[in-house]
Amino acid sequence: MAIAITGASGGLGRSTAERLLQLADPREVVLTTRNPAALADLAARGAQVRRIDFTEPDTFPTAFAGVERLLLISTDAVGARLDQHKAAIAGAAEAGVRHIVYTSVPEPVPGNPALVVPDHAGTEQALRESGLKWTMLRNNLYAHMQVPAIRQMIATGRYVTNTGDGATAYVTREDCAAVAAAVLTQDGHEGRAYDVTGPEALTAADLAALAEKAGGRPVETVIVADDELTAQLEAAGLPPEAAKAIVSFGAATRLGHLCHVTSVVPDLTGRPATPLADLLTDVPPAR
Repeated sequence: MAIAITGASGGLGRSTAERLLQLADPREVVLTTRNPAALADLAARGAQVRRIDFTEPDTFPTAFAGVERLLLISTDAVGARLDQHKAAIAGAAEAGVRHIVYTSVPEPVPGNPALVVPDHAGTEQALRESGLKWTMLRNNLYAHMQVPAIRQMIATGRYVTNTGDGATAYVTREDCAAVAAAVLTQDGHEGRAYDVTGPEALTAADLAALAEKAGGRPVETVIVADDELTAQLEAAGLPPEAAKAIVSFGAATRLGHLCHVTSVVPDLTGRPATPLADLLTDVPPAR
C-alpha cells in the first residue's frame, strides 16, 4: 500500500515523512514536492520522490500513481488554494487514491474569523463530496511560531495582542506530524475529524508568564482592538495581508475557536503532547 505526502519538503511534510519512514516500508512511501532535489536524503533512504506542482494539474497523474492513502497538506496560497485543493482531490481520485488525509484548522465554521477558514472549509466540503474516504486533521496553531513572539516580549517587556481573555491550545509541528503518520499507517480513521492540540490552552497572560520565566523580567500584557493591532503591525513593516492574518487569528482566539484541548496526540501516538514551554529552553534571558 503506497502512502503519499504532498508538500513533503516543507516543515510539516518533512517531519511527517521522517516518521512515516520509521513506520512503513520506505519503498511504499511517496514524497511529492515542487523541488525533488530537496528530498534527496530521503530518497536515499528508499522513499519515492516525485515532482508535483499544484498550479500544474498535469503533474497529478504521475505524482499520485499507485497511491492508496494521501496526506494532502494545504498549500500556502491563501485565498487561491481552494481551487488548487479541489483539482488535487479530483486528480487523486482519477489516479486511484482511496483515502485522503487533509490538514485543516479548528472549527472551520462561518463564525470563525480566522482568514484561512474559507479555504479549509471549502476543501473539507470538497472531500466529503468526493466519494473518497477522508480524515480531517484540524491542527491548532503551531507552538514554534510563538517562540519569536516570546523573544520579543522578553526584549521589550510588553506583549501587545488582540486575543483578550481567549486561549489557544498551541501544538508542536512534530506532534502534528506524529498524528498524521499514525493516521496514514493505521486503519479506522476514515470519516473522522480530529482536533490536534497541545496539552493546555494558553491565554495572553499565560504567554507573558512564560516569557517572564524564560527572560527573567516582567512582561506587561497590553490588550488592544483589532484595528489598532493591525495598524501597529503594518507600522512595524508587516505586509497588510500578513497583519490581517495575524489579527484574524487573534480574533478567533478571543472568540473561543482555538481553546479546546483534546487527547488526540496521546491517543494516536502513544506519547504526551508537547507543552509550548518545552520549546523555550534556548530562549536567552533579558539583558
